[in-house]
Amino acid sequence: MSAQVHEFQAEAKALLDLMVHSIYSNKDSFLRELISNASDALDKIRLESLRDKDLQVDTGDLHIRLDPQPGARTLTVSDNGIGMSQDEVIELIGTVAKSGTAALRARLAESGEANAEELIGQFGIGFYATFMVADRVELVTRKAGEAVGTSWSSTGDGSYTVDDVADAPQGTAITLHLKPVDEENALHDYADQSVLRSLVKRHSDFISWPIRMRTETTVPAAEEGGEPTVEERDERLNSGKALWAKNKDEVSDEEYAEFYRHVSHAWDDPLEVISLHAEGTFEYQALLFLPTQPPFDLFMRERSGGIHLYVKRVFISDGTAGEGAAQLLPEYLRFVAGVVDAADLPLNVSREMLQQDRQIRAIRRRLTKKVISTVTELADREPDKYATFWSGFGRAFKEGLVNDPDNQQALLKACVFDSTHGEDPTSLTDYVTRAGADQDVIYYLTGESRQQIERSPHLEAFRAKGVEVLLLSDPVDELWAGAAPEFEGKRFVSVAKGEIDLDGDDADDGADDEQAGEYADLLEWMTGVLDEHVSQTRLSKRLTDSPACLVGDAFSMSPQLEKLYRASGQPIPSAKRILEVNPGHPLVTGLATAFAAGDDHAALESPTKLLYGMALLAEGGELDDPAEFTRLLSDTLVAGLPRD
Repeated sequence: MSAQVHEFQAEAKALLDLMVHSIYSNKDSFLRELISNASDALDKIRLESLRDKDLQVDTGDLHIRLDPQPGARTLTVSDNGIGMSQDEVIELIGTVAKSGTAALRARLAESGEANAEELIGQFGIGFYATFMVADRVELVTRKAGEAVGTSWSSTGDGSYTVDDVADAPQGTAITLHLKPVDEENALHDYADQSVLRSLVKRHSDFISWPIRMRTETTVPAAEEGGEPTVEERDERLNSGKALWAKNKDEVSDEEYAEFYRHVSHAWDDPLEVISLHAEGTFEYQALLFLPTQPPFDLFMRERSGGIHLYVKRVFISDGTAGEGAAQLLPEYLRFVAGVVDAADLPLNVSREMLQQDRQIRAIRRRLTKKVISTVTELADREPDKYATFWSGFGRAFKEGLVNDPDNQQALLKACVFDSTHGEDPTSLTDYVTRAGADQDVIYYLTGESRQQIERSPHLEAFRAKGVEVLLLSDPVDELWAGAAPEFEGKRFVSVAKGEIDLDGDDADDGADDEQAGEYADLLEWMTGVLDEHVSQTRLSKRLTDSPACLVGDAFSMSPQLEKLYRASGQPIPSAKRILEVNPGHPLVTGLATAFAAGDDHAALESPTKLLYGMALLAEGGELDDPAEFTRLLSDTLVAGLPRD
């Protein structure tokens, strides 16, 4: 038969233009698509040889081969798989999105055969990606069991030529006549063996069939003075080690460590390995790793790494993109490295972006719960490992307490916090156990550092009564502590907000009322003097040693949270707080005595303002006017010095 010229479908012409300019954001994707198609062809011939015992094919060495020719500026991708007949070539390549793989998968699924989901192809347009990098594409193929092969060639200009080939080998060989290298437009040298090695390692490393390339190796001379020789050999470019498809007991710790470093580009060993196999309506496998060391960019907006997404062992995306694999775990688990390999996902035609649908959300929910439960189990099973995890990733992990309300209780159980109980962090479960049934709240105090919080006057009565308080010093603690409703039925209560009465039913209400009456006029006058800063002045039940402290209303914003909002560019007006004074402190009793002794209270304004400033400094706050505070302090000290 003489060569025949065919016109592409009108839709295919439009698709070729889209392929070159729009569909694929990365020109390197063409090689991934060709290797995926070749892998499908090898799967198909293996299946056909099992189904049709009369089919005369050799399946002993099924493989994919890359053959770059730098001098000729060509790259050939070939396989010894099922091949295509001439009718199939015209139907599958000349017709847009006519996927033979999709059709075969449908037939296998209908018949209930188990290997349906081993096939990669989905849309039938990956072949067209070759025109992003090639001026002309030639294809030679022979279907297994047929005597004559078919050649196909096109420059992508709207037509293609088809002819018979008498001596074509079984399988398919696609030769690309490459465009000139254009690094500015990310058009690399695809006839360069090092470029091909890199692309296969990145996109197709876990394809189960071997991907080979003929390479030359210089062998030193056997004898001194002899000439070195050049030997050719087949180099396998892919590892084919999809560890996520194996049971954990089949993989060594060294293999997991090597794989972790491969997908995370890190140098440490994994702290914990998480293996997950999901079956049911849709199937996927996951192999995740908790790192030992936090990456330097853990808290940077632009980060590398993350979860690598594969579909049937073909690389789709990593966690560096806003779409795709970044959707498979929430932001607060961004330190988790690993792989998710799905049997079937609703990818767009370029395999580069996940569509939002229930499957993605279900995978995300399952993976998130699995990571949280693993962290919780680590705390119980291997506390030393957990301590390593928490020191490196605790701050990021706690972001979930703010951003993931669905898993908030599980996260609270998995977290640990500093507390007044001891130097080591404590879990909330242990806190609740120590608190006992009579205490229906979990007390906490936030601040910029543990040292600062421990010196806060707000803790004095709690120390005196032996009541444990959580010491929360991470910035994210300011956000979740006020929003978390409860843990195991106990509310979270800030010791720096609202009224605190640790005496409970044992308090002498009559004595309290009498004392409040004695101080009523002084407290009202002090509120007037400090009207710019405080909403109220009252007697305190939380102070034992300090003269005064500042507290907020039960639902007010803490000063530290106000500071965080302002640092992020959000103007937050300063809220007036309540000044609590200690009626047992000499400074407060002295003010009360002086106030009751006369009607002219002007001389008491300076010590009153100093009392407010001292309370502000004691909690780590910042004075609005440090110079004024210094002047008042200096005048007061001078007035108290003995005179000649």
